[in-house]
Amino acid sequence: MLLLLPPTFPIPMQEKAVHPGEAALGLRRCGRATAMAASRWAKQGRRVLLAGPAFASAPRRHYKKKWAATTPRISSIRLALQIFDMNYGAQFGSLWPSIRISLLSEQKYGALVNNFSDVLQITQQLEDLNATDFIWESKTVVQEPDSIAQLGASELSSASETQTELSLQQEQPVPSLSPNIKCYTFPKGDISIFHPAKPDVIGILGYYLLDAASILPVLALNIQPDDLVLDLCAAPGGKTLALLQTGCCRGLAANDLSTSRTRRLNDILHRYLPQELQKVVRVTSWDGRKWGELETSTFDRVLVDVPCTNDRHSLREEDNNIFMRMRKGERQNLPRLQLELLVAGILAAKPGGEVVYSTCSLSQLQNEYVIERAVELMAIQYQIEVQVEDLSYFRKLFQSTFSFYPDCRLGELILPHLTANFGPMYFCKLRRMS
Repeated sequence: MLLLLPPTFPIPMQEKAVHPGEAALGLRRCGRATAMAASRWAKQGRRVLLAGPAFASAPRRHYKKKWAATTPRISSIRLALQIFDMNYGAQFGSLWPSIRISLLSEQKYGALVNNFSDVLQITQQLEDLNATDFIWESKTVVQEPDSIAQLGASELSSASETQTELSLQQEQPVPSLSPNIKCYTFPKGDISIFHPAKPDVIGILGYYLLDAASILPVLALNIQPDDLVLDLCAAPGGKTLALLQTGCCRGLAANDLSTSRTRRLNDILHRYLPQELQKVVRVTSWDGRKWGELETSTFDRVLVDVPCTNDRHSLREEDNNIFMRMRKGERQNLPRLQLELLVAGILAAKPGGEVVYSTCSLSQLQNEYVIERAVELMAIQYQIEVQVEDLSYFRKLFQSTFSFYPDCRLGELILPHLTANFGPMYFCKLRRMS
């Protein structure tokens, strides 16, 4: 550091002798003058020094903010709820408060019966709990028009409008669902829970607990005998297990990119299937986006249950939450990933084959918009016509079990509701025409 010292002022020398008193007075006056001059110099020097380039250009030091001392870190669950309130509040309007409280409440489960166990014993146990097979109950809904046909001729002749409605109902084809699947649920408003299944004498579990709404995409796929089936995003394995319950799969390719999730899938197959049936399933860990290049025009039925925001899990579990800050980029890229997987699934289907796309999200960006973009992309880039199938009959078949969103433009959407707290589950059926 540069030190600036005040100049010295020499005391004038006297040529002649002076009186000692005058000399002392002169010294005092000279000392005062010297002190005043030094003070003025110090003030001017300080101003010059502070205004110098060394002080003017010195950068101000910045310190990194500490989260604990400034802004508290928001949890993934709270962030997800804020985003849902903003987006779904605008999308669903007055329905959102009911959906919101249902998502934050305890989920309702169904029991998928394992047809490779002692079915009679398992179904009896579930019925003793006052649970019912909602798929079997839907058959009574299909048969309801038959009761109208039994009206007397006199009654029909006096009611021409009834005759018109009857003829229209008889012209409608009976909806086709994947066969042999049994899933038990408790009635609406009943919050009873199923206990975990116990293994039988050979170690096979009798039923698998899952969100009963996740069975609907498998039913919509309409598996037929000797079909070759692809489950493109199979883990953790609930829908794969439901596909096998049909007993119609000539072969089933169950794929998931995550090796840890495929290990869980293998574990479920080992606990629910006999050893000889496990050979029917081919489990792989390939990138599903490239499946259309690996096995093009191969499968009769393709299920594309894509990764999504998993809305219910995002509001209840911090672990592996898609709304974690470190997964922001992954979350924003979801619609693109979903589109690529759906396109690969369509390419893997045979001409005339059927593809079901599903998510467990309420987001239109992940549901209808992906369907629209995929149909457009297949036509432009691959010259393949894809037809969106009508699934509105699902509302009539299963309205006593699930709460359907009435304004879904493409496919069907199950809304969580306190009396039937399943879902969310979106599914849409596509047919490759050429």
